[in-house]
Amino acid sequence: MIDTTDSILLNALNARSGIVSVVGAGGKKTTLYRLLAIHPGRVGLSATSFTYTFPRDLPAEVHVAPLEQLLVEVPASPAQRIAYALPSDKKGRLGGLEAADVLTIHRSGGFDLTLLKADGARMRRIKCPAEHEPQIPDCADTVLLVLSVAAVGRPLDDRVAHRPERVSEVTGLKLGDTIQPRHLGRIYSHPLGLLKGTGERHVVPVVHMVDGPEQEEAARQVAAHALAGSQRFDRVVLTSTRRDSYLVDIIRR
Repeated sequence: MIDTTDSILLNALNARSGIVSVVGAGGKKTTLYRLLAIHPGRVGLSATSFTYTFPRDLPAEVHVAPLEQLLVEVPASPAQRIAYALPSDKKGRLGGLEAADVLTIHRSGGFDLTLLKADGARMRRIKCPAEHEPQIPDCADTVLLVLSVAAVGRPLDDRVAHRPERVSEVTGLKLGDTIQPRHLGRIYSHPLGLLKGTGERHVVPVVHMVDGPEQEEAARQVAAHALAGSQRFDRVVLTSTRRDSYLVDIIRR
């Protein structure tokens, strides 16, 4: 039986069914793996951009193979949770699939939910997308916008931000300036921030690494700025791997 908090999280992230893409930085994989683990139905996990090798302890059957093989093997597998991707010649990486192939596997495999990593962030805490990003497939129903509150209070540089020059353009920060909650709110709400490429899809901002009282206060400020800056979403979800419930709070408009 699914835990009540997990059920609330699935509802808050609109991740009960369909295809959910995740973009941003500072918690994408954590969000994907959490949803994979707690969903009660048949779930697929893949990517439309490069992704890192799946961890050994991932609670899923793993398929890494050429496309023709994936199109046959993944739908035919009886496993409840399946992670799949294309091989890559880059060490530690896997290749992403095209949107049409994701949709084919989702439908033919009878998946209740398919989760997709749709961009990269090189393990940084925040980012704004480049011209070619994100790789959100047309078939995606929901896009989760992830940032880490751990960026607040740190100077804007390439240690905390992926493509800091893009973050500068969106937020007005100069390189070396201190990142404040309003700047993360701006990344969530600006058309060239994490909303870029989302079209008319349902979007949900996720503030991750809300690990203690100080981070929670900052995250609540981030949520307030994000909600004030855009009508595209009606809630911001706060999460943490260091709290028993994972879900910290849901800030609604």
